[in-house]
Order: sequence, then structure tokens, then C-alpha cells
Amino acid sequence: MNLTEHFTIEELTHTDHRQFDNTPNDAELANLTRLAEFLEQVKTLLGNKPIMVNSAFRSKLVNDAVGSKDSSQHRIGCAADIRVPGVTPDEVVKAVIASDLGYDQIIREFDRWTHISIPNSIHNAPRKQALIIDKTGTRLYA
Repeated sequence: MNLTEHFTIEELTHTDHRQFDNTPNDAELANLTRLAEFLEQVKTLLGNKPIMVNSAFRSKLVNDAVGSKDSSQHRIGCAADIRVPGVTPDEVVKAVIASDLGYDQIIREFDRWTHISIPNSIHNAPRKQALIIDKTGTRLYA
């Protein structure tokens, strides 16, 4: 089922941990729809290049299986880990930071993918927090 022109519910709920149910509830589905709309804006910003979603929504069991924190925005459908063929994670981060997009958090993770999120609620202002996570730890993007 398409959430937007280029993003489907199947793509945003895909997991390799198929033994666990990864079906979003109504609130999580609403967040995934907002996330898909935001990813459309990111796609446009990056010259309409394809966006490959590694991970978006994660049920509690899936989130635990990948070793993520319960506070992860993936848990509520507000975050995606993406790759953009032909664009480095650093270039994605720089483009989003330089734009007027209302991102909540953007993280260059291990120079392999980009974590990007929207605010947890339509009533929250985007934090526009930019970070780097790599083998040395987590720090502000500079």
C-alpha cells in the first residue's frame, strides 16, 4: 500500500526479523505517513535520486532484536535509516542541514547510512539535531 508516491507501508515496515510481528497501530501508521511525506521532500532535495530505506518502523520485539533503545524514534514510526545511491551519508546530512526541511534529527551513522527523523508529534517543533555515530562514539555533527 502506497503512503506517498514513492514510499509504501511495506517498505517502511520491512524487517529481516520476520519471526516478529511488525505491524504498526493507527498512531504509528499516521506517523509513518508523515515520515513518508517527509522522505518525499528529502528525495526532491537530493535531485529525485532513489532513497533506499534500510529500516523505519520497528515494533518493540524488532527493536529489541536489533539492539536499539526503547526511546528510538523508529519505535513510533518517526525515523528511517536511509541510503541514497551515488550520494554519501555525509552529503545527505549536509544537504538536509542546509535546507529548510523540518527534520528532528539527522545522524551520519558509521559512514554507511543516514538516520533521519521527524518530530514525534505534529505539535512538536523539529529539534534540528545533527549527530555523528561511529566507532569512537556519538557527537555533534560539525
